[in-house]
Amino acid sequence: AMSRYPISLDRPVGNSEDSHFGDLLPDSGAESPAIGAAQEMLRTRITKVLKTLSYREREIIKLRYGLGDGYSYTLEEVGHIFKVTRERIRQIEAKAVRKLQQPSRSAELSGFLD
Repeated sequence: AMSRYPISLDRPVGNSEDSHFGDLLPDSGAESPAIGAAQEMLRTRITKVLKTLSYREREIIKLRYGLGDGYSYTLEEVGHIFKVTRERIRQIEAKAVRKLQQPSRSAELSGFLD
C-alpha cells in the first residue's frame, strides 16, 4: 500500500547514510543519452561544414547564429568585432549562407534537417 504521508527526499534509504530517497527519483531535466548523442553528432557535422568556409565567414556565421556562446550577435555588433560596416557583415553572411546551401555541404546535415 502507498503511504499517504509525505516522506523527506533527504531521508536515508535503508541503513545507508549515503543513499537518500531523492537519489532514486529520475531527473526529468536530464536529456536522454540518445538526444545527447544526436546533438553531439549534429555539432560535429556543423563544425565540419563550417570548416569549408573561410575563417571570416565561419566566425561571422557562428556569431550571428549563436553557435559559440549561445548569443546571437547583431550585424552592428559583428561589424564592431571585425571593424567593418554592418552592410559588409550582411554581405559576407549572405555569401556564407549561399555556400552552406550548396548540395555538397547541406547533404552533410540532411538527416537533422528533415
